[in-house]
Amino acid sequence: MNAIIALCHFCDLHGPSILFCTQAFHSSDPQLALSETGEGDKEGGNEWCYVRERQLRSPTPAGGSTGATQSEAAETSTPHVPTVSYCEACRSLLPGQPGFISNDQEAKVSYVSSQQPERPELFSIVRQACLRSLSCEVCPGREGPIFFGDDHRGHVLSYTFFMKDSQARGFQHWYSIIVVMMDKVYLLNSWPFLVKYIRTVIDELQDKANKVYETEQTRCPTRTHRLAMSLNPSTFRMHRGGSRPARSLLELTADRQLFRRLHLQFTWILKAGSNRLTERLLEGPPTEDSVIDLEKQEETEEGFVKLFSKKLLVDGEENEEEEGAPQPEDHEEVAQWEGGGEEGETEDPCKTPLFRNLRHLQRVFGYSQFHILAHHVVIGNQVIVRGTRRHLVRSVIDALKALLPRGCCHVINYSSRYEDTWRCNFLGLHPSTPLPPHVDRYVTVTLEEPATEGAETTSVDGADDLFLGYKFSVAPSCDLPTSAPKVLEKIEAVLKNDHLADPVVDQCLTCLKEEWMNKVKVLFRFTKAGGSRSEEDTRRLLQVVGAQGEDKAVLKFWMTGLSVQYRNHMLSSAISNTVS
Repeated sequence: MNAIIALCHFCDLHGPSILFCTQAFHSSDPQLALSETGEGDKEGGNEWCYVRERQLRSPTPAGGSTGATQSEAAETSTPHVPTVSYCEACRSLLPGQPGFISNDQEAKVSYVSSQQPERPELFSIVRQACLRSLSCEVCPGREGPIFFGDDHRGHVLSYTFFMKDSQARGFQHWYSIIVVMMDKVYLLNSWPFLVKYIRTVIDELQDKANKVYETEQTRCPTRTHRLAMSLNPSTFRMHRGGSRPARSLLELTADRQLFRRLHLQFTWILKAGSNRLTERLLEGPPTEDSVIDLEKQEETEEGFVKLFSKKLLVDGEENEEEEGAPQPEDHEEVAQWEGGGEEGETEDPCKTPLFRNLRHLQRVFGYSQFHILAHHVVIGNQVIVRGTRRHLVRSVIDALKALLPRGCCHVINYSSRYEDTWRCNFLGLHPSTPLPPHVDRYVTVTLEEPATEGAETTSVDGADDLFLGYKFSVAPSCDLPTSAPKVLEKIEAVLKNDHLADPVVDQCLTCLKEEWMNKVKVLFRFTKAGGSRSEEDTRRLLQVVGAQGEDKAVLKFWMTGLSVQYRNHMLSSAISNTVS
């Protein structure tokens, strides 16, 4: 986590001052180097330190530690920052006193804690954040978190709080813990995490200070003594509870190891904060499927995403669509079939064999039946899957959906009645559900279960044995062209390649679909957004993009799966070009 965490204090004499800070040094930092002698690597195995020699040098050998993170004292040199005379309350480390360093062996990062940052530019940024956190940038009540900053001076999360002190003016001191980072988005996304654990650190400090305060008040109450003292206006503002100078944080908490604990806590926050959020490198623009997924999310004015669901009645009838709900083509509708019988009610998903993916479906169905089924799918004919086991029917539909872009998949997994093609191109039905006579372009997949339960025994030889005894039949209602589309031939070639693992096959299918969706975009721009075109012009365009006559049906159907965003952009561009 490229940030600096600092504990700041408002001193009665010097004003806001940096008390203690922790920062991370990475191995890739060009200003950081390994030990010049290399003795650390020899003595401590793979021990290392990415802190500059002039800044920190460990007084003890690096050997003897086998943990992934090592905390050790380190000797500080004179910092390259303005020299300031510190009082006892403003100082966490005495001159020459060792600071703290923790080495993360796995990530090659050193976490260094010191009085203040050594680099002048970092000191200036943290110093400015300290001044603002304890002066003008405070939340209501003067205790709590607040965010401020800019791109030039860094962005800051500041958490201000009070600590009890029986000798302080007002019997309390004002502190703040600040997190300084240049990345605004990263800091805001880490807000809940940072506020939670900074609050934990503050609670621990306040608990210790409260115990010391109560002990001192019980032993020697100072309030009555201070009220009895004669004060004049000239000495009141600078008056303290006694003649002693301001007390240090170690004395307020009665914890001599306080800053060692703060180093460990700040180090953990920096390390855990970097692990919880990771950046992902995008290899290119979003795919058409990603855009379709974003369009299905309806965002409200408050920034929430509206989700729709459909209830199922007890008697098996599906609910009527509520006003404002999306149409079935925008979501997957699941409904029980009427008069479902005992099989639909007692179906156990754990005992029902399921298809894992498209390759598994091809192996079980056989290459010839799969080719007919896949051909109907890619050109847009309706696929009706009949079976008594809803989970099995759904697994067939889920596997076949991999053949199409997401925008072309309109699914009703299991319905009590037939639904027209304009509502869905994947439909799950019970074998007894009749089809209307006007339906002409569809392909039916019938799943017949074994006659006896013993026929569906499993085998350890392979998942295909789960379907022993099952019968699968593909019955098209119309004839198909002799030549298959090129995209289908390429998909079948990928599925038949046994040297490719399933994740590789999935990636290949994604690349093939995106390649042909780009051709669809060209055809859409040419025909829909480019004005009237003749058949000869379209034929020449198909030849240029590497498509033939048998691919035209695929391109026209896949054109319906284009995102609304792309359609509107192309049409608006065409209109603007026509006007101009």
